[in-house]
Amino acid sequence: MIETDPLSRKPGLAQGWTIILAGFLPILAIVSLFPAVPSIIAHFRLDPGAMTKVPAMVSAPGLTIAFVAMFAGYFVDRFGRRSLLITAAAVYGFVGMAPLMLTDLDAIYVSRLLLGVPEAILLTSINTLIGDYWDGQPRRNWLALQNMVGPFLASGTILLSGYLTGIYWNASFAIYGMGFVICLLSWAFIYEPRPFGSVPQQVAVSTPAQVAFPWKGVATYGLVTLLSSALYYVFIINGAIVWGEIGVTSAQEVANLSAIPSLFIIAGAVLYWLTGRWGMGPYGQITLFLGFLGIGLLLIGNAHDWRWMTAGMIVQQTGAGMAIPVLIGWAQSFLPFEHRGRGMGVWTACFFLGQFTSPLLISLSRQAMGTMQGAFVVAAAIGIVGAVAVGLFATVSNHQNADGK
Repeated sequence: MIETDPLSRKPGLAQGWTIILAGFLPILAIVSLFPAVPSIIAHFRLDPGAMTKVPAMVSAPGLTIAFVAMFAGYFVDRFGRRSLLITAAAVYGFVGMAPLMLTDLDAIYVSRLLLGVPEAILLTSINTLIGDYWDGQPRRNWLALQNMVGPFLASGTILLSGYLTGIYWNASFAIYGMGFVICLLSWAFIYEPRPFGSVPQQVAVSTPAQVAFPWKGVATYGLVTLLSSALYYVFIINGAIVWGEIGVTSAQEVANLSAIPSLFIIAGAVLYWLTGRWGMGPYGQITLFLGFLGIGLLLIGNAHDWRWMTAGMIVQQTGAGMAIPVLIGWAQSFLPFEHRGRGMGVWTACFFLGQFTSPLLISLSRQAMGTMQGAFVVAAAIGIVGAVAVGLFATVSNHQNADGK
């Protein structure tokens, strides 16, 4: 828990919604390019590598985030949350809009890699602020709301990107100007938190030497986050290929059949909120979302028609909706104020490293199994085994705690 700043400010709607909108910027960096990819490829059709470079640049910021986030966490703890959030949002706007003025595909790809730097700082800062501003049920409320709002913002972004792409091949990059809006909102509403009991006149710049860094806890949630992220992205990256394997090849038909199941990511966020109110601990929630992911991937991996495919998506998307708020909330439970930035930097790095490694692992599984559906079955087995392992650990821990009382 923290006290408010010297003026006794308390976090409210302005801070919460600013954090939610700021947290959407890294997602915007991916979804805003989906409708634009064919137009960008067509524009650079004379470049022999365009078919590879353009899709790759969509997720390129994630690779940078995986390497930068841990360093970002150190600076967040050392220099404070607010100033870095404001700066990162402004840099995001400049770098994100750079392709509006670039004419070389390789230069655009480099700008996408550079975009990962402010994204890493943004993600680390906002996830740290959520832990600083709120605790307990209020924290769960904002984490759940963040994951409920995300799909609606993503849908609106895709529609806007499609409209802009129709005007000009690179017009969708104008959407990154949202970074400047977040910069202004952060300047107006975000204040620097300080730990409970600190001297009011002191700015909350941490002194990490006073409190030991929780290496064991960070290593624990880092490994679980890495595994969970790899499973989280299995369907996002490879789902369209499975649709093709069951005979649905039309992009429009895939979009139509996926529309309703995709909304169940909101159901997962609601389930996270409900299980928190019901008193379910983080290990029970981790067991639940890994189970949903595993069973959903298993259904998709064994689907023979669109009915089984959508059923699998419903289960998988429910698990995906739970995953991020559960993992963030659990990670923050290990972190004192002094090391929350570094700790959330590690979490961010592990999550995006999982994004990077997921397609590589699925590609290997596909080669071994012969089909993408076979690879989904392998991923499903990992998720289900992980759920059982966490469930057993939680059960044993609860018995030991009960015996110790």
